[in-house]
Amino acid sequence: MDGMLTGDFYRFEDLLPGDEREILARTREFLRAEVAPVANHHWNRAEFPHHLIGGFAELGLAALPYRDPAPSSLLSGFLALEMAHADPSMATFFGVHAGLAMGSIAACGSPEQQERWLPAMGQMEQIGAFALTEPEGGSDVSQGMRTTARRDGDTWVLNGAKRWIGNGTFADLIVVWARDEADNKVKGFVVRGDNPGYAATKIENKIALRTVQNADIRLTDCRVPEADRLQNATSFRDTAVVLRRTRSGVAWQSVGVMLAAYDIALDYARKREQFGKPIAGFQLVQDLLVRMLGNATASLGMCVRLAQLQDDGTYRDEHSALAKAWCTSRMREVAGWARELLAGNGIVLDYDIGRFVADSEALYSYEGTREINTLVVGRAITGHSAFV
Repeated sequence: MDGMLTGDFYRFEDLLPGDEREILARTREFLRAEVAPVANHHWNRAEFPHHLIGGFAELGLAALPYRDPAPSSLLSGFLALEMAHADPSMATFFGVHAGLAMGSIAACGSPEQQERWLPAMGQMEQIGAFALTEPEGGSDVSQGMRTTARRDGDTWVLNGAKRWIGNGTFADLIVVWARDEADNKVKGFVVRGDNPGYAATKIENKIALRTVQNADIRLTDCRVPEADRLQNATSFRDTAVVLRRTRSGVAWQSVGVMLAAYDIALDYARKREQFGKPIAGFQLVQDLLVRMLGNATASLGMCVRLAQLQDDGTYRDEHSALAKAWCTSRMREVAGWARELLAGNGIVLDYDIGRFVADSEALYSYEGTREINTLVVGRAITGHSAFV
């Protein structure tokens, strides 16, 4: 298919203009030559491949969404898809840095703050993290946030704990969300990784996204200057603006996982012989492959339309929520079918699919669970909120 994704059955990639297809092609070449070959090695050891950051930086991908004019949302989506196709862990690393951390500064920072932080982050000279989730607060963090911020002259004093913070062990700049003790509003702060009072401990024993360095973070009288408070973040609504955009990115990532699983299964079916011929010639195997392709194609079509709604300014929270809930659910099915097709070989890293099966569990849960996203969509279509 002319270097395109094997599973892009309806050639959605053709919708990209020529210059954006070139960016995608360069990215695809890097991911397949440098990232995919080492993915199992680092995943198995739960180590982060810091040597790959330079390659991402050379591509200029982190700064891309913040340029003027910005690329299309369709290109951003396909880039997220390609990263997940190579390695969901690296897709998550990049999404945290360029989407959540840089996105928070772009959406909620003052012009001075944007100029101070975004250029270096765009060149990946400084890596970002996003600290919202807490040990006792996930889906209800908007109302139950326990991390506090207290104004003390020209500084703020932060106290509390955060959990599941991607890049948290090595990030230079961490966007921390905390509740102002004075007005009870959620505000955003950029905390430096070497700031006194900031401590990050790597979360061990994960079964998914093992390459991602998730951290438990402890803030103990961590002092942050007023100049490092995101000036346009005055309530959780501002946080939600960032999450709405990145939630659609997770939908694209899940399509990347589906297409990777499909590619692995298709290649295996063509090569694996049983009863004297490749198993690709058996009806039940073809049925599994077609179901995988159908799920991936339907999900990709949803993501493409979502990107179009984003670019014309008409997309809403429920659009991102439906895409995230639907695509990640279909992703689990596709990954499971691919592992089923590989039978026993599917449970060892040698054949790759085991990593995608495990990583799909993390994508299914983060950026809003299926249940929470279902309630967002349900509220939109019925006019009634079923939230507690």
